[in-house]
Amino acid sequence: MLNVGDSLPKFEVKNQDGKSISSENFTGKKLVVFFYPKANTPGCTAEACDINDNLKKLKDKGFEVIGVSADSVEKQKKFHEKFSFKYDLLADENHDILEKFGVWQLKKFMGKEFMGIVRTTFIFDEKGVCTRIIEKVKTKEAAAQILEEN
Repeated sequence: MLNVGDSLPKFEVKNQDGKSISSENFTGKKLVVFFYPKANTPGCTAEACDINDNLKKLKDKGFEVIGVSADSVEKQKKFHEKFSFKYDLLADENHDILEKFGVWQLKKFMGKEFMGIVRTTFIFDEKGVCTRIIEKVKTKEAAAQILEEN
């Protein structure tokens, strides 16, 4: 997994509108990258909505925000439109970003093992350096967790 002190990995994938988004779009900006397992599921919806509801507070602290999952552009678009998110959702169908951040991992649920996204939030400073990682994300308090030490 990416560690505190590591640089923002280089990436380029499509957002919910099919527009190409690159890590270079965030040069010189503070950035929150949150990874969620699946669009339109209860926990992911709670997390994404909490961040959206508190986006002004995050922006006031200078943060740009992006959400990332392995969902398709179409699924991200439906999710984005349904809840009127004011930030981009990235469709990492090839797991490029997921692998670079180390959040595509073996998971266990009800005795079954499978590969999936481990819900994690990464915070980067203006220089593109990871300053904090939130591994135990509380979906209904995601924004408060991000703002805690900033």
